[in-house]
Amino acid sequence: MASTEAPSHRRAWALFVVAAAAGAGLVSPYVTFHVGSGRLDITGRLHWYVLVVHIFAALVALVLGPLQFIPAIRARRPVHRAIGRGYLLAGVLPAALAAVPVALLSGRLLTQVGLTVAAAGWLVTGHLALRAARRRDFEAHRSWMARNYAFTFLAVTARVVVPLLLLAQLPFRGTAERASFGNEAHDLIPVGQTLGWIVNLAVAEVLIRRRRARSAHT
Repeated sequence: MASTEAPSHRRAWALFVVAAAAGAGLVSPYVTFHVGSGRLDITGRLHWYVLVVHIFAALVALVLGPLQFIPAIRARRPVHRAIGRGYLLAGVLPAALAAVPVALLSGRLLTQVGLTVAAAGWLVTGHLALRAARRRDFEAHRSWMARNYAFTFLAVTARVVVPLLLLAQLPFRGTAERASFGNEAHDLIPVGQTLGWIVNLAVAEVLIRRRRARSAHT
C-alpha cells in the first residue's frame, strides 16, 4: 500500500502548490475590486460582479481540491468531509453558477459555448461525486472528484495552452507578424478556455484508468 500511496501523496501536494501559486496570480488583478481590472473584456457592471464571484469562488475550489486527494487527509474522514463540503459548496457551486452569465455576457460564441458546457460538467460531476459518497462507493466518488477537479483546474491549463498555441505558430511568422502576438493572445483566450477542460478531462481519465489497473493487480 505504501508504494502506491507515496506517489499519490507527492502528486497531490505538488498539485496543491501549483494551484495555490497559480490561484494567487489569477485573482491578483481583482483584489482591488476596481471595475475593469483584469485581462478579460467586461461589458458592464453586472458582468464584472459575476466575474469576481466566479473568480474568488473558483480560487476556493482550486486550492481546496488537491487536499481531497492527499491520502493522509482522506484517511481522516471528518476532515476530508469538511474540506469536500467547502470545495463543493463554497467553491464549485457558486463558481459554476457564476460562470454561465460570465460566459453569456462575454459576447464571444466559443466562450459562451465552451464555458457553459464546462460549468454544466462541473456541476454534474460534483453531483455524481456527492451521490457516490452518500452510497459509500468511494472508488466512484474518487473518480468523479478527479473529473470534477479537471474542470476546476481549467483556469490554470487555459493559461498554459494559449502561450503554447502562440509558440507553435512562431516558426511560421515573420518579424512583423510576431509583434502582433499580444493581440492574438487575447483572441486565443476562448480557445484556451475550451481546450483547457478538454485536456484536463483526458488527463484525469488516464489517471483514473491507471489507478483502476493498479487496483485490479493488487
